[in-house]
Amino acid sequence: MKKIFIVPVLTVVLLMIFFKSEFTQASSPADEPAFVKEFLGDIDEAESKLVQLAEAMPEGTYTWRPGEGVRSVSEVYLHIAWANYLWIKMSGGTVPEDAGFVSDFKKIGEWDTKTTNKTEIIAIIKKSFDALKNTVKTFSQGDLNKEMEFFGTKSSLRGVLISGLGHIHEHLGQSIAYARMNNVTPPWSKQ
Repeated sequence: MKKIFIVPVLTVVLLMIFFKSEFTQASSPADEPAFVKEFLGDIDEAESKLVQLAEAMPEGTYTWRPGEGVRSVSEVYLHIAWANYLWIKMSGGTVPEDAGFVSDFKKIGEWDTKTTNKTEIIAIIKKSFDALKNTVKTFSQGDLNKEMEFFGTKSSLRGVLISGLGHIHEHLGQSIAYARMNNVTPPWSKQ
């Protein structure tokens, strides 16, 4: 009697384990590397702060620069968007055609100065971050490990993306300093 009872129960338990495993794998992105999740979390935070800051800055400050030959407020924001597209291109992704992106470093000044309109710049920033995040979501562990040339040195795609994060945070810090110099407190800051 015990054998008759144990076999069906054991079968049911094994089937539950099997199907739970199958459902878990089917419902979660098993191929999505932890790095991608972490990168996207960091990018979301950086984008949020940049957009909040861009929105808090009065449009009249968008042409302000701390000194001759230094990027203005608008030029910093546009430069971040340009670099987001550069990271997409360097990683093998596709930049949206309507972004107007040109990767020629000799023409970066044209990109950085194409507008000082606050609304346009915020839209450009958001679009570049969306494109970057959508590209990164496609990367597998193998993609991240792929070796590539990066400004004259060998790096993995993961290393290139880490450099991109550093670049974004560098200019976020610059933007915070610009805001403070124009008496604008970053919206997420209490002081």
